[in-house]
Amino acid sequence: MAKKRGFSVFSEPLISIQYCKRYLIVIFFTVLVTFLVYYSTSVTINYEYNNHGEGIIVGNFTTTNYSIIDEEIGSSYSPKCDLFSGKWVFDNTSTYPLYRDYECKFMFDDLACEKYGRKDLDYQRWRWQPHDCDLPRFNATKMLERLRNKRLVLVGDSVNRNQWVSLMCMLEGSIPAPFKSMKLMGNLYTFKATEYNASIDYYWAPLMVESAADDPSSHHTNGRVIRVNSIEKHAIHWGNADVLIFNSYLWWQVSEVELVWGSLDKPRKVKKVDNRYSYKMALKTWSKWITTHLKYSNTKLFFMSMPATHMRADDWGKQKYHSCLNETQPITKNDYWGSGSDPKMFHILEDEIKNLMIQGINIQFLNITQLSEYRKDGHPTIYRKQWRPLTKKQIANPLLYADCTHWCLPGVPDVWNQILYAHLV
Repeated sequence: MAKKRGFSVFSEPLISIQYCKRYLIVIFFTVLVTFLVYYSTSVTINYEYNNHGEGIIVGNFTTTNYSIIDEEIGSSYSPKCDLFSGKWVFDNTSTYPLYRDYECKFMFDDLACEKYGRKDLDYQRWRWQPHDCDLPRFNATKMLERLRNKRLVLVGDSVNRNQWVSLMCMLEGSIPAPFKSMKLMGNLYTFKATEYNASIDYYWAPLMVESAADDPSSHHTNGRVIRVNSIEKHAIHWGNADVLIFNSYLWWQVSEVELVWGSLDKPRKVKKVDNRYSYKMALKTWSKWITTHLKYSNTKLFFMSMPATHMRADDWGKQKYHSCLNETQPITKNDYWGSGSDPKMFHILEDEIKNLMIQGINIQFLNITQLSEYRKDGHPTIYRKQWRPLTKKQIANPLLYADCTHWCLPGVPDVWNQILYAHLV
């Protein structure tokens, strides 16, 4: 009787050796292609800082879990391109400036330096050039299309208002007169592009949390009194935004901040703390609100790093007790960092942004500090509307009232908005 064919290793193989080789080759290439496809869609973002906090540092994440491109408001910006590391290039072509202060219908007079007598206009013609790529050219129509049926809100101090005015002026020239308007209501300033059903807003909250400085037209710059655990008073005005851009730094530049529990008028507890510690506490309150309300939303989140100030000319080698008054050229020293920017506070903010991303929050940290540090020539100084009559002492010594905190428009904030545009369009 014939024996049944078995599966012994000594028996005749049921599958030829040649067939096995082909099968293994197919499996090998299938695994290889799968690995390459996965690797190509998982971009690890490594964030490195120098001593001054340059760069975009958040952590190590992949686009598999933390999408860089939002479905509602997308981005063509490549994380491999560091838009914040570069140099200022003088551009005397017809492309700059992007607008003129006296032509922008929504210009604020405290930022309109040419209108108020500044004669050297080179500050309008400096273009930011990243080292390894090009900053996308701003296209107002594309930006408006991206914001169609949406609301963008800038939240923060007067430098954020500076950026908001810049953005309005960059956009409004592309909108016919009947389809644009601006309205101021308390802390909320609103610009409407009705043809696009788009709202570009600014909300005054200089310390982000509730404070004694919350009145946009009547506040004192001396004392700092805050309810460090209270943010809802502000958040109800910007919580429904599609794009949120935060900034808070200048108002923390005091040695101590007064924390109160209870109401600001009748606190049940008062405690004075170091400005850095109170800044950290306020960021924690802000961060908690973000994770509670926006973790699963499509809101596009940004935080602007500290803007540069140029109050001390000895920072860049000029005479002591002078400021940015009469400066007409940028600083050319690489990695220049002035005394007005606190690296420790920078890293406090950096750490909080990192913590948010670890929790799955899609937020972009726009590090405008270093590029702004170079521009000692970009401030209004005395070339702006003065809201109060000047004293005899001020008239005799313009250094006493020269504004080296805010920025002439057109000017440096336009570049901040070009970087924002690169992340949105």
